[in-house]
Amino acid sequence: MIARTLALSALLAVGACAYPYSPHALPPVSQLAPPASGAPVAAATAQAAQRVPVILVSIDGFRPDYLDRGVTPNLSRLAADGVSAAMRPSFPSKTFPNHWTLVTGLRPDRHGIVANNMEDAARPGEKFTMATDDPFWWNAAEPIWVTAQKAGIHAAAMFWPGSNVGWGGVRGSEWPNTVQGGMRPDDWQQFTQQMPGENRVRAVIDWLRRPPATRPGFITLYFDTVDTAGHQYGPASQQVTDAVAQVDRWIGDLVAGLAELRQPANLVIVADHGMAPTSSDRVIALDKLVSPDDARLIEAGPYASFEPVPGHERAVEAALLKPHAHLTCWRKGDIPVRFHYGSNPRVPPYFCLAEDGWMTMKTAPASAFTRGEHGYDNDQADMRALFIASGPAFASGRKLPTFDNVDVAPLLRDLLGLPAGKALDGTDAPFRAVLEK
Repeated sequence: MIARTLALSALLAVGACAYPYSPHALPPVSQLAPPASGAPVAAATAQAAQRVPVILVSIDGFRPDYLDRGVTPNLSRLAADGVSAAMRPSFPSKTFPNHWTLVTGLRPDRHGIVANNMEDAARPGEKFTMATDDPFWWNAAEPIWVTAQKAGIHAAAMFWPGSNVGWGGVRGSEWPNTVQGGMRPDDWQQFTQQMPGENRVRAVIDWLRRPPATRPGFITLYFDTVDTAGHQYGPASQQVTDAVAQVDRWIGDLVAGLAELRQPANLVIVADHGMAPTSSDRVIALDKLVSPDDARLIEAGPYASFEPVPGHERAVEAALLKPHAHLTCWRKGDIPVRFHYGSNPRVPPYFCLAEDGWMTMKTAPASAFTRGEHGYDNDQADMRALFIASGPAFASGRKLPTFDNVDVAPLLRDLLGLPAGKALDGTDAPFRAVLEK
């Protein structure tokens, strides 16, 4: 399928002004109705015209308790009109592993995106980063936009980790290393932090203005500003509150745009993880824990992972597999079962998890330090993630107990009319009592 990418310059031009929105001025998205059309259309087009689009919105790093700061009239109204919960992320509570879980229904150990930065023995000398779009790293699990497209549903992505990947394709081994085959969303945009949130919303609304034949039935929308502020200033900061208020205004723009189109929609608003406060006086210097001559550091932060130098395994185990203050280390095969982590070959042989709020670093910090982090034990309260669902498919005013984020993809399948996935880690069970029949 040939992807039609958006022209950034055009988006900037049309998105210069946001929709004005008062949280009490518009009907809930569940009560919107599309304008009637008397024109005869083909059966497939008629089906597309009647389909209620599903819009999956990610607000990176948005803790559920951010709704208590008094700056989220739009999100709070959607929660009151629909369903809300404090959602448990998958482990590790990092951005790319959890975004891929949300759209596949598999935990990181099974879908293969086990970290934001990782290696694979099948690709010696290469490292996965958050800029990697080689399908090799992503192909173990089918994202829901591909599943939707196979079912004839037009899919669009206004950013989402992995949405720029030609899923199922193969990157050529010779320059320019182009990807052969593979599927991307029908419409997608290469991620850039420079695109303002209001322009991202405008793109979604413009997609929904299209005729039924090319109007998306499934859309993703991603905001990064809350996470960025959380890292830089800490979750308790005024800057995070300001970022939360800003994203809430963009959500208001989205609802206002839907109202202008008289377009009902099922909104599923999620976060990938929460945020914990960190400080330079809660740091574990890894070079004092294990010699760099014995082990190569793969990743550091809320957790650290190591690849032993061949022949130095006993020295690494002697250094790591003993009690440490504020840190617990395991062989990958001994990571506690509740994390569902460690069986994937991309997980390094040794894995150390810091206590909530503590950080591992190669050496002690000498200068600037982040004031917020995530990646900790996914059962910690400050790692919880936002979940709000509102629209004609959902009951009103319901709060759910905490559930695992692997359950979101099965919910999306239900909303899109797709068959239940095979061998998923998640289930739609948490939502059965709140879905309108």
